[in-house]
Amino acid sequence: MVSSAFREMKPFPQLMFSAFVILVSFLAFLLVSTIVVIPLFGIDSVLSIPSAGNFDNPENIRILKYFQVVQSIGLFIVPPFVLARLFHGKMAQYLFMDKKVTTLSIFLVAVLIVIILPAINFIGEWNSQMYFPEWLSGVEQWMKNAEENAAELTEAFLKVETTGGLLFNLFMIAFLPAIGEELLFRGVIQRIFTNWTKSFHWGIWVSAILFSALHIQFYGFVPRLLLGVLFGYLLVWSGSIWLPVIAHFFNNGFAVVSMYLIDKNILDPQVEEIGTTAGSYYAVLLSLALTVFFIWIIKRENNKYSLSLK
Repeated sequence: MVSSAFREMKPFPQLMFSAFVILVSFLAFLLVSTIVVIPLFGIDSVLSIPSAGNFDNPENIRILKYFQVVQSIGLFIVPPFVLARLFHGKMAQYLFMDKKVTTLSIFLVAVLIVIILPAINFIGEWNSQMYFPEWLSGVEQWMKNAEENAAELTEAFLKVETTGGLLFNLFMIAFLPAIGEELLFRGVIQRIFTNWTKSFHWGIWVSAILFSALHIQFYGFVPRLLLGVLFGYLLVWSGSIWLPVIAHFFNNGFAVVSMYLIDKNILDPQVEEIGTTAGSYYAVLLSLALTVFFIWIIKRENNKYSLSLK
């Protein structure tokens, strides 16, 4: 009786209930992780984080990474499975996890993520120049502070010296977000909006907007939005959640590995700036052209697996 009630829900009640489940899951994991953190790290280490106000203490970083992992699981990974169980019953089918992707598609997506970087960096640089009128100066300052805090935390997370540290960062920054965010935003939210609007395009764009907004990094909103759109179309074209998961993993993983190699003086720091300097406009144009070409190839390769509206 209860399960049938959930499965007969219309899209808007599904959306509201999804928000409720996400909030409850997040708060539950936050509560448990807060209780567990003191036995794990000690009361002195935990209390030192707010007063320290910096990320120079390795113990502070370890605690923050612990909370980051728990937050990813509670906010992004658990809710999609709960919602899939309630809304459909067969979790793998609801979340598009039951379809494999071809080796060629994986290779094409990996190449696509590399060649799209100059264009994404260019758009990100343009987005970072955003400014507001004087009467919205308070909002602008809040957004800048949020951006700076997020950048400082990310930089502190990425600064590791060992291979073990690199692997953990790949797990925390690439693997968990790729799995969790794709299951939630593409597997659940995009599906709900697609059913609501009877349009894949609306479902993709609305879920991508929410995906970008949730990061609360507004000076990178547009490039993250466009990546979310790309991930959404990869799901529709392939019929499998695994293709956007792989694309998401490669995108985040490339940043993690690049920063590690730059810190080791193995990679030129200018790699991160390609597409943002005056002399790289040709690289941006080439990136855009190749991106369109590879997207066409990927769509054609997966044509027989693509989703259809019911």
